[in-house]
Amino acid sequence: MPNVQLKGISKYFGRIKALEKIDLEIKEGEYISILGPSGCGKTTLINCITGIVEPTHGTILIDGKNVAHIPIERRDFAMVFQSIAIFPHMTVEQNAAYGPFVRNVPKQTQEKISEEMLRLVDLLEQKQLRPRSLSGGAIQKTAVARALANQEKLLILDEPISALDYKVRVSLRYELRKLVKDLGLTAIHITHDQEEAMSISDRLVILRAGQIVEVGTPQQLYERPQTLFSMNFVGESNFIEGMIKKKLTETSYRIEFRNHQYIDLQGLEGNFHRGESIVLAFRPETMDFCSQEQDNTLSGTISRKRFSGGYIRYEVELATDDTIIIDSQTQLKEKEKTYIQIDPQDARLFTAPEFGLKKVLALE
Repeated sequence: MPNVQLKGISKYFGRIKALEKIDLEIKEGEYISILGPSGCGKTTLINCITGIVEPTHGTILIDGKNVAHIPIERRDFAMVFQSIAIFPHMTVEQNAAYGPFVRNVPKQTQEKISEEMLRLVDLLEQKQLRPRSLSGGAIQKTAVARALANQEKLLILDEPISALDYKVRVSLRYELRKLVKDLGLTAIHITHDQEEAMSISDRLVILRAGQIVEVGTPQQLYERPQTLFSMNFVGESNFIEGMIKKKLTETSYRIEFRNHQYIDLQGLEGNFHRGESIVLAFRPETMDFCSQEQDNTLSGTISRKRFSGGYIRYEVELATDDTIIIDSQTQLKEKEKTYIQIDPQDARLFTAPEFGLKKVLALE
């Protein structure tokens, strides 16, 4: 199982900085997802690792070996692309055997490897079919089988299931993780789909504008992100700008929002001081309604509600002039006045960004 180390990787295309000082270690046997908005540098990073493009600066080590001058065909990785690219004139079996075939592996061994890989992806019964007879999910499974047949220990997945229908994507992403773990591979998965990344990864790497914003487990980045961008990009969040009016204890604060609205919160993480501008952030599903005002509540009016299966999504206009989203099973009516109860265990307090909240949260 290979270990991949990126040290100070930068890539410039003229004056455009596609990547800037990327430092990252991908451990042996780890399933890691690189997540970020379109144009953030995900594909450029993968192209540097595979040798499709050469970094402007920095070093790439695979199992401790500098691969800077090793050509792409000798970097010992398998890859599954976003575009479904299997050979239309070949059967499923022939596609899966293509890697061993070009390496001049004996035909009997080709067939054995192909059969083993197709069994892993549950396509053995369709091995004589051609791509035109397959569903989109089966075609991408064939591409996965072909990649695995190269028998490399580093698997790179570049948006491998983004072109498929939702239910097929959900099923196939779990199959991919199981394959990686069962075969003892190291996997690097590129995606812009937060749900996909959180559900299959050991760790997530969040990229923005060519730089790493944050690295952590899915649970860490969802429940305790360290940056406003991560809080916004991984899942949904509400953000309310305010100011520390008074420090009540070492972890308790009175916060003032617009229109002279106040809230007292105890047990918040971080160290903030009186007069400091802050941003209070929380997930839609972690807050709920209450019928009366308390120290940890903000008043508001239900402006809109939508049934969303297991919960109702409410848009609430707060007295602070902010509009927030709450996911709840509580039954309320539109235009009904209510209170939002904020649990400090599920809320995050950030120092207000110097150049404005909107700019920090922007995806581009």
